[in-house]
Amino acid sequence: MTSTEKHLRQLLDERILIIDGAMGTMIQQHKPQEEDYRGDRFKDWHKDVKGNNDLLCLTQPDIIKEIHKQYLQVGASIIETNTFNAQAISLADYDMQSLAYEINVAAAKIAKQAVAEFLAENTSSPLRGEAGRGAFVAGAIGPMNKTLSLSPDVNNPGYRAMTFDEAVAAYHEQLTGLMDGGIDVILVETIFDTLNAKAAIFAINKYFRETKKERIPVMISGTITDASGRTLSGQTLEAFYISVMHADPISIGLNCALGATEMRPHVEELSRIASCYVSAYPNAGLPNAMGEYDESPEHMASIVADFAKQGWINIVGGCCGTTPDHIKAIAAVMKQYEPRPLPQLEIAEA
Repeated sequence: MTSTEKHLRQLLDERILIIDGAMGTMIQQHKPQEEDYRGDRFKDWHKDVKGNNDLLCLTQPDIIKEIHKQYLQVGASIIETNTFNAQAISLADYDMQSLAYEINVAAAKIAKQAVAEFLAENTSSPLRGEAGRGAFVAGAIGPMNKTLSLSPDVNNPGYRAMTFDEAVAAYHEQLTGLMDGGIDVILVETIFDTLNAKAAIFAINKYFRETKKERIPVMISGTITDASGRTLSGQTLEAFYISVMHADPISIGLNCALGATEMRPHVEELSRIASCYVSAYPNAGLPNAMGEYDESPEHMASIVADFAKQGWINIVGGCCGTTPDHIKAIAAVMKQYEPRPLPQLEIAEA
């Protein structure tokens, strides 16, 4: 076990840790235009790149670093790299798949630099007191924009838009960049197709087996897409949990798709069955008719406070629509509650 994992486990036993909020929501507040995404380097790129938020790690790194620092300022102990779609499969939409490794290295370095600068600028921050550790940088590995379990062609249910090996190769390249950039934790998140997640887990195991580097903690977070309590590919929450636990994650949780109110019964179920730590970072409610999120920081904090009051969570934060104000409100209320204790497994006598 690495010193990073030991320290993270120590903190998770002591208190509920705060993960940051939405990166995309904060980027949108800057209202970046096509020329902002392009920067000087890609001013003559042959395709539109507006919306490629991960590219901003190369063209507008100061914006990304400032967003990280805003979340650190309000109490986040875990910040995610701006790499949700930074693998070759998703970047191919912009013909930028060749930039995958470079973007991930840059994103990890930006996040690490944000932590270092924040600690230097805020000498009284509680993060400085955590054995001098500061915050943890989690390398964000998203679900891809293609799925291994479902066909995109309703007339050909056996068709798949990519192979398992292609998904593994893309995730392996992304992880290599994140590791070379210096991440502390790997976060496989927003999982709507568990087979995609299995490709990510396979790539993680392959990376550490081949490099012989010491493993760092892995966090896993799935997505329940509707009131059925299932992932998009049809798995129940318990089936999803069983499918990914061979990765031996330090935490498993839920994020995205649902607001905190809708996520509540699923967090309760996960807390009941999980042998590891549990995370939850819901959206700021459900989207309105314009696709925007209206739930106030105070209201969202009051709902997730009940998660903590019930003893269900170890890590909490926000996904779509959340801002530093949401994370500040959540962090403030979490100080009242103890973290969920790890279950004590009993071994039956023969």
